[in-house]
Parts: sequence; C-alpha cells; structure tokens
Amino acid sequence: MDQVFLEGVRHHIGGGWVDAANGRTYDKLNPWTGRVFARVAAGDADDALAALDAADKAFPAWAQSLPVERQRILLRAADALDRRRDEVRGLLAAETGCGVHFAGVQLDFCVNLLRQAAGLAYAPAGQILPSDLAGTRALAMRRPVGVVAAIAPWNASLVLAGRAVVAPIATGNTVVLKPSEEAPLTGGALWAELLADAGLPDGVLNVVTHAPGEAGAVAETLIADPRVRRISFTGSTVTGRRIAETAGRHLKRAVLQLGGHNPLLVLGDADVGQAVDAAVYGAFVHSGQTCMCARRLIVDRSIAPDFTARFVARAAELPVGDPSDPATVVGPVINEWALSLLVRRVREAVDLGARLLTGGVPSGRCFPPTVLTGVPPEAELAFDETFGPVVLLEEADDAEDALRRANASDFGLTAGVITGDPYRGLDLARRLRAGIVHVNDQPVNDEPQMPFGGVKDSGAGRFGIGFAAEEFTEVQWVTARQETRPYPF
Repeated sequence: MDQVFLEGVRHHIGGGWVDAANGRTYDKLNPWTGRVFARVAAGDADDALAALDAADKAFPAWAQSLPVERQRILLRAADALDRRRDEVRGLLAAETGCGVHFAGVQLDFCVNLLRQAAGLAYAPAGQILPSDLAGTRALAMRRPVGVVAAIAPWNASLVLAGRAVVAPIATGNTVVLKPSEEAPLTGGALWAELLADAGLPDGVLNVVTHAPGEAGAVAETLIADPRVRRISFTGSTVTGRRIAETAGRHLKRAVLQLGGHNPLLVLGDADVGQAVDAAVYGAFVHSGQTCMCARRLIVDRSIAPDFTARFVARAAELPVGDPSDPATVVGPVINEWALSLLVRRVREAVDLGARLLTGGVPSGRCFPPTVLTGVPPEAELAFDETFGPVVLLEEADDAEDALRRANASDFGLTAGVITGDPYRGLDLARRLRAGIVHVNDQPVNDEPQMPFGGVKDSGAGRFGIGFAAEEFTEVQWVTARQETRPYPF
C-alpha cells in the first residue's frame, strides 16, 4: 500500500460517482509511508449544493419507505462489511495509520451498528395523548426531520462516519456527509459504496470531499442551507463551537460530540496491577488518537510510587511502528502537523518545569508513548486536548481530591475510576462532571446502543441507536375528531 491505492476517491452524489465540479483533486498520503494513498476530489460549495439537491429530492420517498425496506438494506450492508473485514482493515491502516487491534474494534462496532439500526425502522413512532376536549383523539408522532448534514473526523473514521449517517438514514432522513480530508475513503466513500450496493436509493446518502484547509466552504454551505434541518458533528471543541454558533443563527439543532481531556482516577484501594493495565490501554490505544483516551492519570498518593514505576515501565516497552504489523501498539500520528504539535507541547511543558518520565522524542512518523509528571497548569498539555500518545500523571491526597482535580477541567466527555469498592466508584461517578463514567475500567469504551456524548466543552446531545429517534426526528402533535366540535362564537 505504498503506491496510489485507488485511481481516485470521488464524490458520491445522487447515486453516482462524480468528480469535483472545479475539476480539482488532492493527494491523500499514507501516514506511515508518506506516499500517496489516493487522489481525492477537492470539492467546494458547488458540490455541496449538488449533494443537497440530491438529498432533498430523495427525502420524500425515503421518509415514506416501508420499514422492511430500510431493515433489509441495513442488514445487507452489515453482512457486506463483515465479509470485507480484511480489506477494510488494510484501508484503515493505509489511510489513517490505524493498527490491527483498533481496526477490529471499529469493524465490530460498525457491523453491530448496522444490525441494531435495522430495528429502528420498527421502533415506536409516537404515542396517544389524553385530551380534555371531549371527542378529540390526540397523538404525538415522530417523523424524520429531512436532510441531515453529517461532519465526521478522521481518527476513528469508520465508526464516526457510520455513527453520523446510519441512525439518521434508519429513521427516514437523507444525509450529506462531509468526511475529513484525512479519511475521505474509510470515513466517507466506503460508506456510500456499502449502502448503495445494499440497495439504498439514489440520493439518500451523498458524500462530498474537500482538500486540506478547505472544509469551511463545504461545511458553511451545508449548515446555512434551509433544507438542512439537523447537523451531526464530531470533532474538536474549537470547530464545534463555530458550528454551534452558525447553526444557532439558522435556528438549527446540532448534535455535537467534541473534545475530551479525560481523567482516570486510581484510588488508594485499587489493585495496582489492574490499574496499570487499564491505564496503559486507555492512554495509548490507537496511538492516543481518540477523543476518549485517558489524558490525565490522577493517582492516590499512597500508591503513586508503585503505580508510576509499573506504568512508566510498561509504556516504555510498547511496540512502536508499522500499523499493519499486528504487534504494533503505537503507530504513526496522522500527519506532520500533528507530530509537530506533540513535540511543541511536550517541549513547552518540560521548559515550564514538568518532568519527562519516558518518551517525548519522535521516531520517524511516530511519537512514542510519553509520560509526564508535574505539568504546570499554564502548559497547553495541562488544559487542552492533545491527540497522541501523551499522558499526564498527578497525585491526589484522597478520593475527594481526585474528584476535585478531575472536575476542574473545562471538558466533560468521559472518565474512569479504578477502586476496590465499586459502590464507592458509583458514588464518585454520580459526582464526576462527565457525560460518561466507567467504574473499574478506563475511559475508552463505546457500543452502538449507548448514549455517547459529553457535557461542558465536550458537546451536546447523545449519539447511540437507542437515542437516535430523539435526535434525528421531530415530534408532531396531531388531533382528530369524530364529531363536530361546538364553538362559543
């Protein structure tokens, strides 16, 4: 996969594969080899409008489609993805540097996502309401909103694009998907291909790609267009805030899953071996490039020396290198800019007085597992999300001090608590200001049916098959009378 893997990744609009209207392309590079992975359509606002035209045209018929039709399409797509595991695993490695383990996690999630979403077509669509008007029958009916604009990132490209499109489609909406320029295939075109081959009607899912630095024209066109009634966004808090502000001006609801600066609390009664295992996985899975990764390990002072010695030793031994090698744990970061940001932030923290316990020096396109302690609050690592295999260690006096430290962050996506007393852990979970808390586990967990999402600067709304009806449908109040109603005048 060190050559041009495809002739080109093109837009998928109205059921057809088309070039960008402006005729431009860009080269997507393999993050491990640095060579061209694919040439990709570099779309702009004109392509976004064409995709919106197709989605809007397809909506009336799709909204009225039979439940069995939607179910069969989604189940066929699930079976096809399941059969293509080896191929997709290779694409994930070549396009995003995704290792074998995390590629399997993504594939398992997406196959389950499609199969669970197939049942949404038969989910209850409303309820009967009591009315105080004699002879009136009142209903609250859920109906699809229309066109959904879905904006997905690169880091868990298969999962996050799938999550953005599958539930809206299953509930009768049509979608325009804008994948990241770093994952135009596994985060975009692959989903269009899977669903089209499974029988999805033309125009129900449309994909528009763009060159690096040119997301704004496509995204702004999608958000501003009156035909778009919901926005689904996963990405950075900075970008999410801009999207929310723009959506608010257009009175549109946005489901936002944003960044995280996730804590893992290790209490004094924890099994240190279990805690180290959890922390190593939570900090370094997928090279630390997920929004759920543990960024801060807050360890009770009584066990901190033992925990730190074991954790640092494990981190230093993790295999680094080629993401297609099953032994690799930490592969390449996504691009040169991401690598330079890691170098700069680690150097800044050390210059401000932090102590580097392991790592910190890049090796080719990889950044090794890196552990710092004593990071001052003014360092960017201390307060901002940093995508990569970098984790901060800090000591807490007790559980209450650990809780205070965890809650001091502006973020509130996910957290973990390791303790010998799960009931104590549940009490702390109730008081942690996070949308997700895992007791006796690390923060990296997800299932298609769970209410995934954060609080504070980590977003608003919840993804998850069980919650899609609320996010991607609207309630309509309908009444019917069997007899003439008397009016006072």
